[in-house]
Amino acid sequence: MFGVVWQFEIAEERVAAFESAYGPEGPWAALFRSSSEYLGTELLRDAYVPGSYLTIDRWASEQAFRAFRKDHDSGYEALDRDCDALVSRETRIGAFTV
Repeated sequence: MFGVVWQFEIAEERVAAFESAYGPEGPWAALFRSSSEYLGTELLRDAYVPGSYLTIDRWASEQAFRAFRKDHDSGYEALDRDCDALVSRETRIGAFTV
C-alpha cells in the first residue's frame, strides 16, 4: 500500500465546505475512484486544534498513484484550483509505503 498525507488549515467559515470537498465522498475521492487501484481517503480532524486536518489518500502502490497522476493531471490541477479558496494553508506531509 502507498499513502499520500496532506495537512490543511481551514478557516472556521470554510470547514463544512472543506469537509465536503476533501472527505471520502467528495470530488477528490470521486476523481481518485477513476483508478481501480485507489483504496480510499481518510479525512482526520484534529481533536485539539480547530480547523486543522489531515487527509490520507491510499493507493495499491506508488506506481498506481504515479499512473493516476500522469493520466489525470489536468483534472487534478483543475480541482486543486477550484478548492484553493477552501484552504488557508496546505502542506504535503509525505508519501508513505506500508
